[in-house]
Amino acid sequence: MRFANGAATADLGELPWRNSLASNPSGNCAEVAPLPDGGIAVRNSRYPNGPALVYARAELAAFLAGAKNGESDDLARAEMSGLVGSSSRKTR
Repeated sequence: MRFANGAATADLGELPWRNSLASNPSGNCAEVAPLPDGGIAVRNSRYPNGPALVYARAELAAFLAGAKNGESDDLARAEMSGLVGSSSRKTR
């Protein structure tokens, strides 16, 4: 069975959701779960019954590799410094 991006979490069935050990008690975290078709579902922990984003394993692997390489660090710094929406962008 193939799942659509933005599928209701309830439509995905019973999944072993998990979040990062670095997540905080205020619930500001994303949770991930493997799907029976080999994909990965991602949901907001504050809205466990809300929609889930669905990715192929290769897509999520590419995103994580980029994150580990620092490719999105500028986005996190902008949020922490209150510059969300600014035109600052990391260049290589």
